[in-house]
Amino acid sequence: MNSSHAQKIVVKVGSSSLTSMHGEISRKKLEKLVNEIVQLKDDGHEVIVVSSGAVAAGYRKLGCLERPQTLPEKQAAASIGQGLLMEAYSDLFISHGYVASQILITRDDFSDRTRYNNVRNTMNVLLDRGIIPIINENDSLTVKNLKFGNNDVLSAKVAGLIDADKLIILSDIDGLFSSDPRKDTNAKLLKNVHEITKDIEKLAGSSSSTVGTGGMKTKLDAVKIAMASGIPVFLGKANSVNILSDAVNKKAIGTYFEQKKKKILLNKKKHWIAFHSEPEGELAIDPHVKEEMIESKKNLHLDDVCDVKGQFHSEDVVKITDLDGKELGLGIVNHSSDQIKDLKQDYEEEDNTTVIDRKDFVYFDLSVPANL
Repeated sequence: MNSSHAQKIVVKVGSSSLTSMHGEISRKKLEKLVNEIVQLKDDGHEVIVVSSGAVAAGYRKLGCLERPQTLPEKQAAASIGQGLLMEAYSDLFISHGYVASQILITRDDFSDRTRYNNVRNTMNVLLDRGIIPIINENDSLTVKNLKFGNNDVLSAKVAGLIDADKLIILSDIDGLFSSDPRKDTNAKLLKNVHEITKDIEKLAGSSSSTVGTGGMKTKLDAVKIAMASGIPVFLGKANSVNILSDAVNKKAIGTYFEQKKKKILLNKKKHWIAFHSEPEGELAIDPHVKEEMIESKKNLHLDDVCDVKGQFHSEDVVKITDLDGKELGLGIVNHSSDQIKDLKQDYEEEDNTTVIDRKDFVYFDLSVPANL
C-alpha cells in the first residue's frame, strides 16, 4: 500500500464521467472507475461511492432523444437508469470479488435525526463487512424541496455522516482554476486552497457538461461543508490515469482543499444540527447575551429572547439571530413557540427558564456554511 494508513474515502462521480456523448452509460468509463476503486479496496481503504448518472443512463430508454427537462420525465428516466447503473456496478465489482450495495437517499433522511442515525448505522455495517455502498439521491421520488440540489452536496454530507478521511470529487475538469480554462489560455490551476473566500467563490463557473447538473459553484458548496467538518477534499479529472490512488497519496493533478489549522470537530449531535437539520423557526436574542452564547458560556434563557418567529415544537431546531436578523447559529429548543410566548407573557424576575441548552447550540463562524 502506498498510503501511510487505511482511510475511509468518499468518491463522488458525476454524470459526464460515467456516460457517453449520447447520454448512455459508457462501459469503458465505468470499468476505469471500478478498477480504480478496486485498487483502493485492495490497498485496505474503505470506499463509499456517490454516483450520478441515473437520469443520463435512463432517458434514452424512456424514448427521449435529449435529457428531459420536466420533473416527471426526469424521475421516470431515473427509475429506469438507476437499475441499469446499479446492475453495471454490481457486475463489475463482483468480477473483482467485491460486493456493492445500493442506498437511495433524500434530504429528508438527513433532516430527521432518527433516520440520519439509521443511515449512518447501515453504512457502518456495510463498511465493516467490506461492502462498497453506491449512493445516489432518490431522483425517481424526490420533490424539489427535499432535494440536495446535486450529488456534490450529497457527497459532502455523506462524508461528514460517516467521518470520512477524504472526499474525492471527480469531474470533467482538472480542478479549480484562476479563470475559465476553456476561455482563457492563461488560466492557472489552483493546486492548494485552504479557505473558501469570496474571491474563490467568484472563480466558480457554470457546468461544462450537457448531461450533468453540478457546476463549480456546487462543488465549492460541497467543499465548504466538508472542510467545516474537518474533511480534506480533492477535485480532479475523472479520466486521468490512476486518479483515485494518486489523489489519496497527494500525487494527482487537481485542487486539494484542506484547512491549515485543524479545528475542534463538532460532536455527532451538533454536526447534525449544523449541517442536516431543517430549522422550524427563529429566536432573536438580546445583544448583551450574544457573545456569551456564542462562546458557550451560558444557556439561552427566557429573558434573553426578544422575539419569537414561526411555529415550532419542543425539541425542534430553530435559528438564533441577533436583533438585525443576522443568523448566529442553531439550537434545539426545550419549549414550543407557543409555550415560550406564554412564558414570556407571564414572566417574572426570578424566572430563569432555559430555552436552549448550550450543549445543543452551534455557532456559525465564517468557516461554517450556515445556508447549507
